[in-house]
Amino acid sequence: MRQHPHRAPRRRVVGSLTAVVALAGAGLCATGSGPAAAVGPSRPSPATPAASAASAASTASAASLKGAPRLPGDLARTPPMGFNNWNSTHCRAEFNEDMVKGIADIFVEKGLKDAGYQYVNLDDCWALPARDADGKLVPDPKRFPNGIKAVADYVHSKGLKLGIYTSAGTKTCNSAGFPGGLGHETSDARQFADWGVDYLKYDNCNNQGVDAKKRYIAMRDALRATGRPIVYSICEWGENKPWEWAADVGHLWRTTGDISDSWGSMLSIMKQNLPLARYAGPGQWNDPDMLEVGNGGMTDTEYRTHFSMWSVMAAPLLIGSDLRKATPATFDILGNKEVIAVDQDPLGKQGEVLSSEGGRWVVAKEMKDGSRVVALFNETGSAQSISTTAKAVGLPAADGYTLRDLWQHKSYNTAGTIAATVPAHGTTLLRVSADGDWVKNPPAAQLALNGSPFVEAGKDRTLTTKVTNLGRTPARSVSAALRGPSGWQVKATSPTRASALSTGKSLSTTWTVTAPPGSSPGAYDLTLTAAYRSPSGVDIRSQLPLQAQVVVAPPAGKSALSALPWLSVENGWGPVERDTSNGESAGGDGGPITINGVTYAKGLGAHADSSVSYYAGGACEQVTAQVGLDDEKADKGTVAFEIWADGKKAASTGVLTNAQPAQALSADVSGAQVVLLVVTDGGDGNDSDHADWAEPELTC
Repeated sequence: MRQHPHRAPRRRVVGSLTAVVALAGAGLCATGSGPAAAVGPSRPSPATPAASAASAASTASAASLKGAPRLPGDLARTPPMGFNNWNSTHCRAEFNEDMVKGIADIFVEKGLKDAGYQYVNLDDCWALPARDADGKLVPDPKRFPNGIKAVADYVHSKGLKLGIYTSAGTKTCNSAGFPGGLGHETSDARQFADWGVDYLKYDNCNNQGVDAKKRYIAMRDALRATGRPIVYSICEWGENKPWEWAADVGHLWRTTGDISDSWGSMLSIMKQNLPLARYAGPGQWNDPDMLEVGNGGMTDTEYRTHFSMWSVMAAPLLIGSDLRKATPATFDILGNKEVIAVDQDPLGKQGEVLSSEGGRWVVAKEMKDGSRVVALFNETGSAQSISTTAKAVGLPAADGYTLRDLWQHKSYNTAGTIAATVPAHGTTLLRVSADGDWVKNPPAAQLALNGSPFVEAGKDRTLTTKVTNLGRTPARSVSAALRGPSGWQVKATSPTRASALSTGKSLSTTWTVTAPPGSSPGAYDLTLTAAYRSPSGVDIRSQLPLQAQVVVAPPAGKSALSALPWLSVENGWGPVERDTSNGESAGGDGGPITINGVTYAKGLGAHADSSVSYYAGGACEQVTAQVGLDDEKADKGTVAFEIWADGKKAASTGVLTNAQPAQALSADVSGAQVVLLVVTDGGDGNDSDHADWAEPELTC
């Protein structure tokens, strides 16, 4: 739970544009300081994560722990599920006994207990800053006037379990300096057991440089000596590769720095955790940190992705939002029993990446019953068709397969293709089985939209929709409809119906779409609907949400990019600033753009990881800029700059530091519809990565 100086929710801004419409798919382990975890932008072509190989030394260290005394009890055979207050309250006064009891009540009342959630965990700031005369921990009497045991008793009375927090150092991570467990392991473990604690999160701050294995083993042995079964969560941020040695020390281990409530943070952490699948299993789990679902920094689509991917990764599911304030949508996500069953599958396999080309991810998880759960995850900012096959995910050959959509709660049959058009930042989660029941289900269909994603307001644009039968059985009486917002003209110019579609066949329909002249800037919804009938007479209706956005064509000649409206923007810390440096988290707090002592009048002040996209409309030839790290962070920061044209990297720098002068960067973007300016963190996290695009120009 480290609180990082450069970690904030992503700013996603739609530009103020006027003349063209773009159609795009809609659809902390501490409180002190420490290096920020990498936060990745949604880039067109992320690298597929490479599997992490254990070194010979690490293997030897892990082997030396084999046979060491494990904690008692058959604990955490599936990933722990519960609640932790940190992400929603930090150390604010609202974290207290009433809140903890209220969460326990909600677990029961809202069905979360029945769904599998059982731990109600206290994080930092529950204690006073000083131990008593006997060296014992003292609960804060304002927050917990009846003590921790009384809270544990209340939680236990609900059929739930209580967790607590401390650090494997002299103090916890909060700046107030609450006492840590280093040197007090035996006494603290005894207190926790006497209070009725069932779960310990053991952090990594103020560790005095003591070897991580020694510190975490010392607490393991102290917990074991109490005789009480306590789930042991190792929270050392992945700094010492705990996945290679901690299976005989604790039940779960953090693999990354701290998560924050932003798309970039969640995405970065997911990418770091995915390659570690071979280390997970019953009683030993990779922990990519707590859930942010419901805290408000992401959309519901992004939160469904968060929950889906944590479940596919067999990650602990610890709710990080204040359930007393949660929306129905938040409860719908957190309470989805079909998705929870993926996380809690007793086989204990973590999903593995099969592909991730162009931000179109396929991650497959083997289940105990022989089925496979397949996550089709779209990292990009527009709807994408993502597909794989039953064979590719490890299923045996069969005439047909049952395909269960775990968010729609509907079953279909497929001849072997597993595919969907996935909204931007969305995930389609499918459970696929080679069983004899497939024929009872209607055929699956994929909906897609082809054609240029941009149309000028007041002018016609031709788009093509496709409805494809993925099923083994035919789809009958197939129809397609495309609808736009009020005032838009959408007219079919080819057939919208087919009497039947056999396996793999499609109904393609062309449409003329016209946005009204003078359309106001902003996003607009379009919906593609398909209707068809199964051989048994069941009527099926499917919809694909799309999004329209008003944009403007760039002027002829050279234009300063800082003066042009952007399509979208993402930034690692605060907003992207026009003609000033990034500054801090507030808008407008930057200074003059200055690289290695040279000041520039025009430009963009960004912070890794960052991406800014512009509409070029196929009419532009070149992007040029002087790039480097701003002097406002002195000698800190490392970044790399990239220019992308329609999803392909057109130019890039190597890793740059503050010691270097501005570098000239130029890219040929001829014919591109969209130009993207990207800043990455240089591979070492995004702390102090204040990056300048100085004098950036687009030539059209």
